Amino acid sequence: MPGPTLAELRSEGQPPAVIARLNDEHWAGRLYMRKLSPWATWVFARLGWSPNAVTALFIVCGVAAGVVVAFGGLATAVAGAILIQGYLLFDCSDGELARWSHRTSASGVYLDGVGHYLGEAALLTGLGIRAQGHLTFSGGYVSAGLGAALLAMIVKAETDNVVVARAKAGLPGGTDDDSLRPQSSGLAAARRLASVLRVHRIIQAVELSALILVAAIADAIRGGLLATRVLVIACLVVAALMVVAHLAAILASRRLR
Repeated sequence: MPGPTLAELRSEGQPPAVIARLNDEHWAGRLYMRKLSPWATWVFARLGWSPNAVTALFIVCGVAAGVVVAFGGLATAVAGAILIQGYLLFDCSDGELARWSHRTSASGVYLDGVGHYLGEAALLTGLGIRAQGHLTFSGGYVSAGLGAALLAMIVKAETDNVVVARAKAGLPGGTDDDSLRPQSSGLAAARRLASVLRVHRIIQAVELSALILVAAIADAIRGGLLATRVLVIACLVVAALMVVAHLAAILASRRLR
């Protein structure tokens, strides 16, 4: 198959339905990464890479970011943030390559989901080790990072299990945006407030990598690890609140009906 042009990649790899996805398309993708990703996708297409190979690269970047930040220091925070930008870039490119080459598959969707689980869990775990002050797998901050990682994965599982539950109940797979709105007016107001504050995003890889860098700069200026330690505790608290709030929102919406 001849290599695509950038125009073809943008047309076939970035259809409006993909860019407009409410919950699946990251704001950074819309803001800048979807402008850059066709160049990477063009390279992968010319090299003959499969979409799943690009997904594997995306997974490696996410896990590597968590490993790197665990070592502490400002340089590792910069490296972690760069790796997460690669994670986002390759996450965009694998789908674009799959759509252009007509090689979309269930295995690709599955690997993409695994990549998000592993990347975010690795970064939160690495943050906990970083906050402990030395490379170790024990200690209060390590436990906080591991706890935040586990809770963040539970939040993702709550979302993914909506699809599983609907399939097992014989319901159609898709849900529209209106079905996400809680039927309770109180929960609907809480959901609107959460969408404005965006606090839940601190446990997501792109935002968390930026916050780790900001905390590292603050710690380098004042000495110590206070900012990093405050961040890991904040992640633990937000993740715990999200497990409860997200479950309540799903049960109160029409997503399971």
